[in-house]
Amino acid sequence: MSSAATRPHDPDQPWSVDEHLEDILSTVRPLEPIELQLLDAQGCVLVDDVLVPVSLPPFDNSSMDGYAVRVADIAGAGEEFPAVLDVVGDAAAGAADPARVGPGQAVRIMTGAPLPPGAETVVPVEWTDGGLGEGPVSGMRARSLAPEGAQGQVRVHRSAEARAHVRDKGSDVRAGERALEAGTILGPPQIALLAAIGRGTVRVRPRPRVVVVSTGSELVQPGEALAHGQIYDSNSFALTAAARDAGAIAYRVGAVADDAETLRSTIEDQLVRADLMVTTGGVSVGAYDVVKEALAHVGDEDEAGAGIDFRKLAMQPGKPQGFGSIGPDHTPLLALPGNPVSSYVSFELFVRPAIRALMGLPDVHRPRARAVVKAERTLRSPKGRRQFLRGAYADGEVIPVGGAGSHLVAALAHADALIIVPEDVETVESGTELEVVLLG
Repeated sequence: MSSAATRPHDPDQPWSVDEHLEDILSTVRPLEPIELQLLDAQGCVLVDDVLVPVSLPPFDNSSMDGYAVRVADIAGAGEEFPAVLDVVGDAAAGAADPARVGPGQAVRIMTGAPLPPGAETVVPVEWTDGGLGEGPVSGMRARSLAPEGAQGQVRVHRSAEARAHVRDKGSDVRAGERALEAGTILGPPQIALLAAIGRGTVRVRPRPRVVVVSTGSELVQPGEALAHGQIYDSNSFALTAAARDAGAIAYRVGAVADDAETLRSTIEDQLVRADLMVTTGGVSVGAYDVVKEALAHVGDEDEAGAGIDFRKLAMQPGKPQGFGSIGPDHTPLLALPGNPVSSYVSFELFVRPAIRALMGLPDVHRPRARAVVKAERTLRSPKGRRQFLRGAYADGEVIPVGGAGSHLVAALAHADALIIVPEDVETVESGTELEVVLLG
């Protein structure tokens, strides 16, 4: 896999957000399809249309516990003058060859049982005396406790129309119809449908495996004590959770210290379980920007021009970015900045679409909407950069949350949208309509 970063471009001129995303999406290819057992396919994307081999339900069946009867035999039935029918058998779910219903007869039937031949409708047991010779009953007794069993007589106190309380064959889906379209993400309802039509396996694109590596000698695992100058590693947790939310199987690697050789060996070790690598931190121009140092000159040994390209983007936050491929399988790698907000915004704009592309989804982007900005003061945005402010969106309005600082994690936790301030806009007054990316 080779990065498409070959545009005729002034190296000192920053990339636009759209150019960087186009480079990523033109490089990342959907994973190859595999056949999986149903439960293993949860969260995966269906490769082919699935047709229904057998109608659902496959036969006319009862939607109630009651009695299967002929319409004419219960016409005009009431409390004072019930219809009295001979019970000639039981029809239970899964039982074969129920008794035939003839004139003046009834078959006791359970929910889901096939409608017996000759029967035209089902009367709920609550409309009958349950075969006990008394008034209306509230339900059927267990077969072992019911001395009347499937014999004797039943009194029906209400009439019913033809096909009442009957689930028609094929009323859910008919044989030959399309059950699911290619491109469908398989969740519990879709897996239920596949099982209901008899599919034991299904052909899907697997969930991408994403490995997240954070860098920085100052990072400490949450739960441990902080020394002076140290901070907790939040980025790897945020990005691993975000990758899982996007549909990936994500693995978090503990923070790697600022040592280029250690980082290179860590990444090489992790490639065996990665369809996509994500690093955070170490991509700017500082003396300890280890990701840039470790990967700037690493290429794929059997593919000319491949490797990681580090670039500046005309955006805020998230100016420094890296993208390319690495290792014998040309695994795509996205290198994100280390500031928490920069890292998360970069994930939403670039990594999430890459994950969705690996899954083979036709639409890889978050939904967007137009919203009126409600702000207490005028918002400022750097000229020439596309700014992404955090916001809380509801009913066509968006309220900025926190400031523009790329370290404001607390504000990020209360945002459900990114407010897009275009490159040519330097001030945003309250009441201005802007586009927002919906994160919820």
